[in-house]
Amino acid sequence: MMRVLLAQDGSDGAGKAVSLARSIAWPKGSVLRVVSVIEPIVMPLPGPWADGTASSTLDEESIAIVRDLNTQAVRDLRAPRRSVEGAVLRGRPATVIIDEARTLGADLVIMGSRGHGAIASLLLGSVSTEVTDHAPCPVLVARVGTLSQVVFATDESPSALAAESLLAGWPIFDGIPIRVVSVAHVEHPWATGIAPTMYRRVLEAYAADLRDARQTHQRLAAEAATRLREAGRLTEPELREGDPAAEIIAVAEERGADLIVLGSRGHTGLTRILLGSVARNVLHGSSASVLIVRERTVEPAA
Repeated sequence: MMRVLLAQDGSDGAGKAVSLARSIAWPKGSVLRVVSVIEPIVMPLPGPWADGTASSTLDEESIAIVRDLNTQAVRDLRAPRRSVEGAVLRGRPATVIIDEARTLGADLVIMGSRGHGAIASLLLGSVSTEVTDHAPCPVLVARVGTLSQVVFATDESPSALAAESLLAGWPIFDGIPIRVVSVAHVEHPWATGIAPTMYRRVLEAYAADLRDARQTHQRLAAEAATRLREAGRLTEPELREGDPAAEIIAVAEERGADLIVLGSRGHTGLTRILLGSVARNVLHGSSASVLIVRERTVEPAA
């Protein structure tokens, strides 16, 4: 079974999150909890609402609208062999969602990107960004309502290995083709300001580094694809060269993938909490849904 927290706020992005959750073959006994959050209404200016009557009316209307949206999402997600429950809560949305994920012991948080329009749909809203940075479990940012093909980006960092383990172990990926991608990236020497007399030596070093990077990432993709294949997954490896985020997004577009899976790349200190640049750029630039996975950490003793 899996425990899944789905954030519903009535936006187009949240609608895609519900559609995606509905399309996934969750294992028997899974629990889907749909959470909608009402932010407090603040009216700092004086006026006829100062007695609280208008504020109370708006609050009641907000509750009714949000409750209807939540109820509809629960109804849409109901299916045999799984439990679906809804909750309308108050507070700061990102904080409430993160706290609910901890309380539920969620395996996954699903939410929309909150974008609107052709350009804005590629950008994360502030709530999605904060939840992705701080959630205690993997976060799936939905941009399409299907799960049929996956691109998995690996560099064998701890978070990439955690993502690989998730792909191997979660039954929702049974029968889903997975393209395993690793990107060779070496900074081009022209941007480093090297003196002209050093160009030849620098170019030779660059060519050697690029050759080594290609060999390394070709091996990483092949080995990860083999491990996933041994776990029963349908996989093919692919080596790419260039900017990692751009190449990962390009593979997804070329293959018609509707989900990109990658690690957060965090290691120590703040970077363990905040996403690395590759993960963040993929999140902001991909038209496919994106699943971000962190390496597992041991909570410090109280």
